[in-house]
Amino acid sequence: MIYAPAGRDAAVAAALLREAGIASSVCADFSALERSLGDDAGFVVATEEALRDEDLRGVAACLGAQSAWSDLPFVVLTRRGEGTARAPDGTRLESVLGNVTFLERPFHPQTFISVARVAVKARERQFEARARIEELREGEERLRTALLAGRLGPWELNLATGSLRASPTFEAIMGLGGGDGLTRGDLLRAVHRDDRERVVGALDGAAASGAEYAIEHRVVWPDGSLHWADFRARVVRKSAHDARLVGVASEITDRKDAEHALRAVNETLEERVAARTRELRDAHAAVLAEIEQRKRAEDDLRQVQKLETLGQLTGGVAHDFNNLLMAVIGNLDLLRKRFADHAEAMRLVDGALRGAQRGAALTQRLLMFARRQELATEPGSLVELVRGMADLIERSVGAQIDVRLELPATVPLVMLDTNQIELAILNLAINARDAMPDGGVLTIGVDTVEAAADIELAAGAYVRVRVSDTGHGMDEQTLRKAVEPFFSTKELGKGTGLGLSMIHGLAAQLHGALRLSSEVGSGTRAEIWLPVTAEPAAEPAKAPQAASGAPSRRLSILVVDDDELVAFSTANMLEDLGHAVVAVASARQALDILAGRDPVDFVVTDYAMPGMNGVEFAERARQLRPGLPMLLVSGYADLPQRSPVDLPRLGKPYHQQQLAAEIERQLSACELRTPRAQAFADEAAPGNRGVDHEVECNGRHRRPL
Repeated sequence: MIYAPAGRDAAVAAALLREAGIASSVCADFSALERSLGDDAGFVVATEEALRDEDLRGVAACLGAQSAWSDLPFVVLTRRGEGTARAPDGTRLESVLGNVTFLERPFHPQTFISVARVAVKARERQFEARARIEELREGEERLRTALLAGRLGPWELNLATGSLRASPTFEAIMGLGGGDGLTRGDLLRAVHRDDRERVVGALDGAAASGAEYAIEHRVVWPDGSLHWADFRARVVRKSAHDARLVGVASEITDRKDAEHALRAVNETLEERVAARTRELRDAHAAVLAEIEQRKRAEDDLRQVQKLETLGQLTGGVAHDFNNLLMAVIGNLDLLRKRFADHAEAMRLVDGALRGAQRGAALTQRLLMFARRQELATEPGSLVELVRGMADLIERSVGAQIDVRLELPATVPLVMLDTNQIELAILNLAINARDAMPDGGVLTIGVDTVEAAADIELAAGAYVRVRVSDTGHGMDEQTLRKAVEPFFSTKELGKGTGLGLSMIHGLAAQLHGALRLSSEVGSGTRAEIWLPVTAEPAAEPAKAPQAASGAPSRRLSILVVDDDELVAFSTANMLEDLGHAVVAVASARQALDILAGRDPVDFVVTDYAMPGMNGVEFAERARQLRPGLPMLLVSGYADLPQRSPVDLPRLGKPYHQQQLAAEIERQLSACELRTPRAQAFADEAAPGNRGVDHEVECNGRHRRPL
């Protein structure tokens, strides 16, 4: 709804919303606006001056009567310089409307559309919540109907406090009086005295073992009448100190009376009935075993789905986080160049850069945890690796664990993927911490050993990482299953059962092995064996430096990124390198430019964009301009492995020098076919702008600025 009775604001707002594909209606007066404020309303656009003198009590009443799921969004258009959001009128509007966004006029049309789309999405999520609430209400009603139809009485016994919550049907079955103060004692007093000991034993057994509580016993009502009841329940643990027995009860007096009458009439059949009962009991046990086996399979499947979901969520988080880091690192690179002669500023900028790079490293660690990745192996020292992660291990295991390192001065190098081995050692340290809930000693050592050939290892020299604890240990049967996928000694939800199996696979992939030893009451020792390599140590990676100087050629570069901060940062870095830059927010805008005659020598495009991703855009762009050099940049975790176009890729966040180097690398692959190609390079030097040449790249001419 749009309420802007003065001027052209209503018409402009309606036109912009129509252009964005959002349906709208203009309210002729304030009463029409009040009538439209229902649960099905999308959002409201109103001018501040139109609301200023209106009596908003009716609006406040409508909004106050909204359903619990509803919070109707308002977009209030203010005038520049009036400071509405901070003035008393703005405070009054904010107090009455609640979910309000102030937008100062004049505004860019895209800003208004963005605010409108945010409001639409917020309202759509509210509608989804309404649908979910209705579904839950209907489900509860169906369950209640089913319980009534089956004459089943739900009940819940708190095993810690002894409090009993029971439905009216359950109270009727037990002959208990209504009220909220029922306890375990009330339950036991209703049980026949000859059955009471058996019921207490079953309750205590279920509470201790977590086994199913299934029992039939007699119940004495207050009037002295005798009845039979059947109970089925399971233990539900919300926490270590909050366990409840939850189940249903049904009256089986008629069934028991019929059984008694049948036994009286058919005394001679008692033996056959007993035999048949044993068969049924065995069949029931077999069915329960099958149900338990199916439950374990379902639990395993849920664990796999949980990991898959974690991978998808982490991929999305990585994309957004890397976009933020891209904007930070890009602008810090430019500041580093601007203040190269200012020592204090350089110290601050370098500190910020190191923090941003640590954030990028954290994102990569999350991605490696969430999904399997190809190993990036290089020669490295396990001593230096363990020493470098000592602080991380101490923070992860907590102060109650005494961490001791047994590291020699040097050991031979091994081929390793640093990130994966760090995660493996950290995983073993956390397992050791969990095995020592009351504290203990965690020892991590590195040494060199010789191994004879066996089923896991080839004969030769190995460097071994030892992680040992003083925890409760494992028995022989548990130790044999420890590296099996999905096997875990932790309670459901606190472990995937994949940690040791993944470490075992990683060690095998690196031509080594994982070996475990344990003794109940003495602790566990895990060893990662990796073969010694003769390859020299890899040179340490140099920290990226800000690019300086002019590029070998000046280009007209098209930047395509839907994230305004990233596009701004990338454009600034390229302009700082001397290039002419056009930045657009969508692939379709970029295609419109490429369909025209404007010169474009190079394209830098994001991957994850609404409507059309970077790979799809590249296919369309190559159809318009075959051979156009392009660079795909993304902070997303999952990129397609195969694509119809061959695109070089640069991961976010990146530095100016990395971007410049990648552009130069791509342009070096383009052949300069004109006789004056060298002259172009000469004229592209700083200060020379008077010569206009064409560069032919992959059979396509480009005219530089």
